[in-house]
Amino acid sequence: MLQSLSSLPSGSAPAPIFRVDIPLLPESAVGNALQFIDLLRGANLLAGLRLGAHAPRLAWRLLDAEGRPLPPLPGPLAAYTPAPAPAAASARPRADDPAHAVFIPAIHATDIPAIREVAGRHRALSRQLGMALDMGQTLLTVGSGAWLAAYSGRLNGRRASLPWFYIAGFERDFPAIGHSLGQDWSEDGPWLSCALPQSVNLLAIALVRHALGNELGAACESVMAPDHPRARAALQANAQQHIPATRDSTLARAIAWMEANLDQPYSLPRLAEAASVSPRTLLRHFQQELSQSPLDYLHGLRCARARVMLEVTLESVPSIATACGYADPAAFRRIFARYTGMAPSEYRQRHTLRAPRRRWRLEVK
Repeated sequence: MLQSLSSLPSGSAPAPIFRVDIPLLPESAVGNALQFIDLLRGANLLAGLRLGAHAPRLAWRLLDAEGRPLPPLPGPLAAYTPAPAPAAASARPRADDPAHAVFIPAIHATDIPAIREVAGRHRALSRQLGMALDMGQTLLTVGSGAWLAAYSGRLNGRRASLPWFYIAGFERDFPAIGHSLGQDWSEDGPWLSCALPQSVNLLAIALVRHALGNELGAACESVMAPDHPRARAALQANAQQHIPATRDSTLARAIAWMEANLDQPYSLPRLAEAASVSPRTLLRHFQQELSQSPLDYLHGLRCARARVMLEVTLESVPSIATACGYADPAAFRRIFARYTGMAPSEYRQRHTLRAPRRRWRLEVK
């Protein structure tokens, strides 16, 4: 297991850097690599927002098939070739600095025999991957890139995630390597793999947890992985949303009214009137369908809004309490802790996506 860079001493020392090498073959799916770099860039932005100039950073290096650094790319692609400039010049990684991880994109090939042919032509890269694993580096692969990793001979007994249409051929070639069936991605020791490009974000999140620590990993997960309930809460926090007329049931009407009136005091008679039923009938519906009372459900909606506001605004806890329908900040803190397992201030410290006011700068033009 890699030591998290966020656990290293900071002081006045340069920000620590975790570097990923990305070898590109003529047959590589270069889009996988560019997508992965975009995710690393996003992780660096979050790290800087949360920890400032001394935040640990992720760096990357694009290599050719022989392991030589690629020359700078032109135009808009220039940002993908060099690693981002660190806070201190002395922290800039040198070309001969060892990497901490290696990312292997998928191989563009028409079928499994073509993948075998490509992997066979690049056994030198597979040997380099074996040496990287011997040095304790992490290996990340996308789809058919697993062939290059498996030819290293260091992954017997491990498991990988592959597209379903490659599993039979891969198993014939590497019977000592298992499969993480039904999983979009898997982690087995030093090997992180995903079946399809749509799961590259999950590889990046896992790498951030390894490299920058669990808290920054959780922050990346909140913005890099789909979270439909949070998206709904964000919409409700931003504006009072019109509920489509097709949602026409007792529960739907009640929930729509609660979502549109989260900041209003709770009133069971008023809620029942909005749902066009009696209070007793409304309580029965909630208990039968959701196994909770309308008030418990409302607390969940309010806490979802509070989470979003704690993450993306600098509003005070009392102001957030009011926006979420709690006149008493102490009651809000108590309920929020019951639903999330931590106080609002602790939640903000762990999950904020905004820089604190003390790091704001006034740009004079």
